[in-house]
Amino acid sequence: MKTNPLILREGEPSRLIELSRGAAEALAAAGVAVVTPTMDPNRWLVAAGNQVGVARVDGLQVVIRPKIDINRLVFLMGYALRPSHWRGDLVSLDPELELPEALADAFLALARRALDQGLLKGYVTVDESLPVLRGRIRESEQLRRRFGRAVPLEVRYDEYSIDIPENQLLLAAAERLLRTPGVGDRHRGGLQRLRLQLADVSTPVRGTVPRWNPSRLNARYVPTLELAELVLAGRSFEQRVGDVVVTGYLLNMAKVFEDFVTVALRKSFRTHGGKSRLQFVTHLDEDETVPVKPDFVWLEQGVPRVVVDAKYKAEKPSGFPQADLYQMLAYCTVLGLSEGHLVYAKGYEEARTHVVRRAGVRIVVHTLDLESEPAELLAEVKRLAADCVTVELNSGQRQPARMGGQP
Repeated sequence: MKTNPLILREGEPSRLIELSRGAAEALAAAGVAVVTPTMDPNRWLVAAGNQVGVARVDGLQVVIRPKIDINRLVFLMGYALRPSHWRGDLVSLDPELELPEALADAFLALARRALDQGLLKGYVTVDESLPVLRGRIRESEQLRRRFGRAVPLEVRYDEYSIDIPENQLLLAAAERLLRTPGVGDRHRGGLQRLRLQLADVSTPVRGTVPRWNPSRLNARYVPTLELAELVLAGRSFEQRVGDVVVTGYLLNMAKVFEDFVTVALRKSFRTHGGKSRLQFVTHLDEDETVPVKPDFVWLEQGVPRVVVDAKYKAEKPSGFPQADLYQMLAYCTVLGLSEGHLVYAKGYEEARTHVVRRAGVRIVVHTLDLESEPAELLAEVKRLAADCVTVELNSGQRQPARMGGQP
């Protein structure tokens, strides 16, 4: 069966689709979907993996819809980026639209509102070579580049300009959306007009995201900037596989989930003192040749007390179906802990406790309901953190944590 667009949804069974070999290999190589061959060389079993978004290959548009509402997805991403400032009520996507169009729709609406009063200006530091003095001379640069000559002068000065990180971020997001499959003509005109408004703003270096901080001066920009960061968090790509080109805009749900869980845990553990570390680096062996990196470790007086790994879905590679449990056992062994915690999205794994024979290690599996309201989801994470600390303190092996420390 051939269909265009091909619509897949996270968690649904594979579908039998008619594809050319080149298109099937391109989808698999780009990580767009899970593609499995059948006895018929023109038919393939295709299912969503961990990626959501839109891709286009060989004339076929592939839409991968998230299992959760896209506004929940926006909350997870936004909170992970700015847990102290995220205001989900200011950024709302139309759940009836596919992800790229919904992002473009909301971004344009917020950008129009932000720019009603004109482009934001601010002071930027400029380094330049000039025939006259402006600002102050960069003495080391003058000596290094001019060898004692009086002119031109290497100067540094502050200029009141529109070429500030906030406007650079809006420009980068507009350009990303213009390159994104699934953003139709209805939005492209508005994005082109926005790009013209920002014509005197410099484009950020590829692969970088301009840094900004919420303030009274940029308050009218804040919702647009937050959504722009989410747009840039997606993977926009063009990849050639053989003679076939595949383009797309995808979000990795495993990465979105991991970022949310670890950031929310870090905030929840603040009331328990100690220090929180994300992507804690240590080694499996004495010679320190095999690095391991748990997603989250909570330490008290420099000693690891709690280890957590966020997994979204259970990893079950062929011949090694309990890979997550083996990995957590390794973390507990290396860190000297009698208990470790795995956190999955609800629906992909069941909450339970595994006790490892002869090792005295308990591996506790937790699940988070991503369809919960944001406040309830954050409360779930807070309870999870409290449970981790309670078990640790009641184990009889540790001293109580001191209150008031900041991770």
